[in-house]
Parts: sequence; structure tokens; C-alpha cells
Amino acid sequence: MSGATAIFLSCLTACDTDLDLTPTNATTSTVVYSTPAGYKQVLAKVYGAFALTGSGGSGSSDLAGIDAGTSDFLRLYWNAQELTTDEAHVTWNDPGLPDFHNLSWTSSNTMLTGLYNRIFFQITLANEFIRESTDGKISERGISGVDAENIRKYRAEARFLRAYQYWVAMDLFGNPPFITENDPIGKYIPPQISRAELFDYIESELLDIESQLVAPRQNEYGRADQAAVWALLARLYLNAEVYTGEARYTDAITYASKVIESDYTLEDNYRELFLADNHVDNTETILSINYDVVNTQNYGGTTYIINAATSAAMNPAAFGIPGGGWGGIRSTKNLPLLFPDQSGATDERAMFYGDKLEIDEPSAFTDGLKVTKFRNVTSTGATPAPGGTFTSTDFPLFRLAEMYLVYAEAVLRGGAGGDMSTAVSYVNTLRTRAFGDNSGNVSNISLDFVLEERGRELYWEASRRTDLIRYGKFTDASYLWPWKGGVKAGRGVSETYKLFPIPSTDIIANTNLVQNPGY
Repeated sequence: MSGATAIFLSCLTACDTDLDLTPTNATTSTVVYSTPAGYKQVLAKVYGAFALTGSGGSGSSDLAGIDAGTSDFLRLYWNAQELTTDEAHVTWNDPGLPDFHNLSWTSSNTMLTGLYNRIFFQITLANEFIRESTDGKISERGISGVDAENIRKYRAEARFLRAYQYWVAMDLFGNPPFITENDPIGKYIPPQISRAELFDYIESELLDIESQLVAPRQNEYGRADQAAVWALLARLYLNAEVYTGEARYTDAITYASKVIESDYTLEDNYRELFLADNHVDNTETILSINYDVVNTQNYGGTTYIINAATSAAMNPAAFGIPGGGWGGIRSTKNLPLLFPDQSGATDERAMFYGDKLEIDEPSAFTDGLKVTKFRNVTSTGATPAPGGTFTSTDFPLFRLAEMYLVYAEAVLRGGAGGDMSTAVSYVNTLRTRAFGDNSGNVSNISLDFVLEERGRELYWEASRRTDLIRYGKFTDASYLWPWKGGVKAGRGVSETYKLFPIPSTDIIANTNLVQNPGY
């Protein structure tokens, strides 16, 4: 079995035995979790599963049925969130990829199956760490005092990572299987949970761990703190009406404000947020997936994003990938047309290459503008050694800038606790950075303007599909982009595609699951 059920049944012994993420017998468990340092090492591997694909670097995968280069979480998630929208289009004809811009996927789509399995692989790893870090387990192992307190914080971080993955599962697949650290290990078939029930679970988990995590900006870079919890809650509440039918915009304002009022601040230079040294003194990125050109080599993550957007004609060395440049992904015309000046001379967020705006032919590598937002060079122009194909550019899962836009949209949608003047000022704060002065500032905003501003600020950061669904523009004909639905001018498609299908492999393996409507 290749679905989530198979992962639950076999991960403890087969998914990635070399990582030692999950003890395979009592002796190993005793050794791995016997010291505070051991706990931290296992937690690092729970985090590392976001950026790693297997024990053999770029050559092996810890998931069956998909190669390592494709099975990276971010590569799979980014494809689902971006290639299905107006922000990105792929020329490659790999199995499953054209289905994204055609909005024609089925329950046997290889890429969606891989993403689903990756989500539940990571949930399983988090469950195991949570199970082994209870107060009872810590006490049994003779760990106390400050060390015990630190492990409790690690446990809260693992719960956050699990909540994040369950949010991804809820957002993409709606009604997935559900399992926690309290369920049996072994031959256990997980039940299905409804989208509304999963929303309640994620919310309760985040509220419960909020006080257990360290204060904003007090954790190591790349690890979750309280602001990460608030940011995920703000995102959860902004989309609550989609998930549950109940608007929670007041709560979105509350938690976006918590982040805005914390110690996170906007970086002065937008472009430097997406370079190879974006981990250095970064005051804006709340949580990232960390990539390193030596230690996290795989063909996913920012290696994928940067190489896929860079063609040989662009001089790949200038992008820090002298051995790469695949050139298979570009933007549709809708994205660059959001900007007043496609060259980037006015709004520095506009980062494109090329002179052919239209995509006349889906397989033509020269059609459409390439996106140059992410680069594997530092702010001084250096390429991290050794130069080649792999990258050291970290990917932001949450940035402070998003919280400004959450606040503004939630106010416009009627949420209480905020005000329009503050919402406008937050938008203008982002635009002042983008334009270098107040020449791009606005005096009023609308919902459509905020969606456009999200496109300008957050493009290619894996949020566009979720945004378009919230705005009612993802499937119907009210908003079109080139090749939406598989035709050049774009067309509306069935609302079925607002949710991805549960993979057929898991429907077969788990008799508790009911497929999403329309598949």
C-alpha cells in the first residue's frame, strides 16, 4: 500500500530506518531518548523531514512509489498551490504535472499521492516524538529540571509541526484520515475526520501549545515560536468560512495583530528575503524550511523552484546554479500584469525575465516570463560553495508581511477589533518598502485590491490556490488565466476541484475513508 494507511502501518519499521526517527525496538528507543541531547536530535529530524527526502540524499526516497527528487514536501506542496493557479505554468509533461494547470487531476495523480503520503509520513514522525516526550516518559528516563522543561518545549514544537501538516491536509484534501500519539501502533486503520472536525482539532492544539512555546524570536532560527502559532491561527481563521462555513474574521484580526505587535519586523530589502543568506539576521520570516547546499541536497525545495525558473539563456551561474537551469516553469501573464512596471523599476517585487508575456503553446519553453524572485546567491552576490545545482536558499512558511495582509482582508470582510485606517497603513507599509518611497501608497483598499496585493507580495510562496478559493475565483469563469482548465483563454471548471481527491491507493487500503465528492 502506498497511501496514508500504509504509512501508519509500516513507518515505524520501514519508511526510513536509517534516520532512527522512530525506534524499532525497546532497546533502540531507550538509547535514542535516553538523554536531552538525544531528544533534540530526534526533534531536529522531525523538522528535517520538511527538507529531506531520504537517507541517501538526492538518490533515494523515504516514500514508496515516487522518486526522491520529486518527493520533497515543498516541491509537492508548491506544485499543488502554484501550478494550479495564475502564478505558475509548467512546460514539462511529467505524469501528473499537466493535470495541475488543466485542473483535471484524478485520484490516481502521482504527484497528489506523493504529497498526501508525505504529509502523513511527517505526521507519523511527529506523533512518535510526542508519544516519547510525555512527562511520564521523561521521568522514567531520569530527566528533570531545565532539561525536562526544554523537552516539554520540544514536544510543543512537534505538536505545532503536526498541526501545520494537518492544516495542509485539511486545506488540500478536506477530510483525511486522522491519527494521534494516543492511537495504537501497528495494525491500526485510522478513521476519517471531517474538515470541520479537523479545524476544531487544529485550533484546539494551537491554543493549547501557545503558552508552551518560547516567546517570538527567542528560538533558534528555523524553529517554531509563539508567533508561528499565532500566524497559523490567523491563516486558519482567515479561511475558516471555507473550511467550516462559519466566518472567523475577528479571530483572524486578533492573531494577526499578535504577530504584528511582536518582536518581528519587516526587512528593509524585499529581494534579500529570497536569497541564499536569508537566514542571517532575518527579522521578518517567522518560520522557514531550511535548505543547505551540502547537507540537504535533493531536487525539491528551493533547488526545484530556482532551477525550474531558470533557463540556459538566463546564465544559471548568475542565479547561483552554474550546474543547473531547467527552465520548465514560468508565470502566466496574469502575475506580471499585477505590477505597474514589469521590469521591476517601479515595484521592486516584480522580478521577471523574458519578453514573451503570452503562453501560446504549453510546451514552449520560451513562452511566458520566468520568475527570478528566488536565487541561490547571497546579498553580496556570492554563490554558496560548492556551486552546482543545489541551493542554500530557505523557504518562508510564514512571514510578517502576510499578517499585514491578513489583517487588512479580515477588516474588509467585517471582522471586529481592527479598523480601516490601520488596514490601509499596513498595506502602505508593504508598498513603501516595495517602491522605496510613498509613491505607490493608496488611500483606500478593497477586497480585490488586497488579493492583488497578496499576489504582488506573496507570489510563488505557495499560498495562491488557497487565496483564490477563499475569493471564489479558483474554479469558476469569473476569473480566468491562460490555460486554466486546459484551454488557452482559460475556462471555468467544476467546483469539485476546490478539493483534491484522497488518493485511490488509500481509498482501497482504508475502508473507513469516503472519497471527496466528484472523484
